[in-house]
Amino acid sequence: MLDIIEKTRDGQSLTESDVSRLIQGIVDNTWPDYQLAAWLMAVVLKGLTREETFWLTGAMAGLAEHTQPLGLVDKHSTGGVGDKTTIVLAPLMAALDLPMAKMSGRGLGHTGGTLDKLESIPGFKTDLTVDQMRQQVAQVGVAVVAQSQELAPADRRLYALRDVTGTVNNLSLIASSIMSKKLAAGTPNLVLDVKVGSGAFMHTQEQAQQLARLMVEIGSYYGRHVTAVITSMQQPLGWAVGNAIEVNEAVQTLSGSGPDDLRHEVIHLAAELLCLTRPISHPEAVDEAAKALNDGRALQKFAQWLSCQGGDTAILSDPLKLAPVRRDWLAPNEVDVQSMDARIIGRAALNLGAGRHRLEDTIDPAVGLHCYAKVGRHFHRSEAIATIYARTQSAAEIAYRDLTAAIRFGHQGEPQPLILERVTQDS
Repeated sequence: MLDIIEKTRDGQSLTESDVSRLIQGIVDNTWPDYQLAAWLMAVVLKGLTREETFWLTGAMAGLAEHTQPLGLVDKHSTGGVGDKTTIVLAPLMAALDLPMAKMSGRGLGHTGGTLDKLESIPGFKTDLTVDQMRQQVAQVGVAVVAQSQELAPADRRLYALRDVTGTVNNLSLIASSIMSKKLAAGTPNLVLDVKVGSGAFMHTQEQAQQLARLMVEIGSYYGRHVTAVITSMQQPLGWAVGNAIEVNEAVQTLSGSGPDDLRHEVIHLAAELLCLTRPISHPEAVDEAAKALNDGRALQKFAQWLSCQGGDTAILSDPLKLAPVRRDWLAPNEVDVQSMDARIIGRAALNLGAGRHRLEDTIDPAVGLHCYAKVGRHFHRSEAIATIYARTQSAAEIAYRDLTAAIRFGHQGEPQPLILERVTQDS
């Protein structure tokens, strides 16, 4: 391990056998945390080559032990505010006869986690084994679960160390962490939603492009079909930010309504996966995805999925209850939204209790907010700009102050396109 640390520290490339030895020692606990922390810092300071990144990802995925894929399609988002796309996209893909098996994560900081949102549904279980997951996908075409102890075990240890050693923000480490889990699941077709903007981890489009290209290259190296879509996180996706409140909005979207931007992104991601799996043009794929969302097929799959994972299907007609203290923000006069800071809006929900400052923090599923502001939107006097759902009046007032700091009124702003760029294996 000392040789590996010194090579990376001195800017020398590791061999494939070096990388294999590194990962094996992580899995079997041969290497202590302090040596791994030293290597991670060397990576942040000196970087890894493309080849080292490819080998690292493949070794973490344990590709030599890989068997049958869990699903036909998968999706990953780099995280944002109000991002509940998986809850809508997964049953939509099942309705399109493209089984989706997805391992999701929990929220940390201002971005929400899909597992936390799903666990706000009474009875919903996220701890399926790989065999249970495989059986459910065969039965209903969709499963979304917590990361299995059986898949990519080295990533769990490295991820935990990165979080406490200031070594999170390195493209090779980010890309290998994401893609190792996707490769381990064996899914042959993957769409990556790389978010950029104030509410995302990538703050510039150049950073997002670099990460997207690297992950697409990793997928191509291992024979997967991967497309990345760079999407704007200039403002929250949809209106709802929280856990139960986002599930309610996902159900609305599956029922044929819901916010336009959420519907647009879900349909676009579905179309990308259709194009990866079928000889179909992108406009045709968009039409096919929109039809399955509008005609009730996706909602039917959602109900089957809920039932299989123990969730209460009553939420289809009776929305999840929200926290009792409600605070409305009404427009004082005629105003236009000039700009927004999605990170501050995410922080408002976090401070209400909808997110975690630390991984061990407990989440309150019932708190959250509706933010109806979008860049360029005009509000009439007394029209609702936002509604906050809190446990206490003081918590609601703090969230209100955060929201008023996050949204600037003035000249009508120019909204960014939601879909900024596609990165494919041919681009």
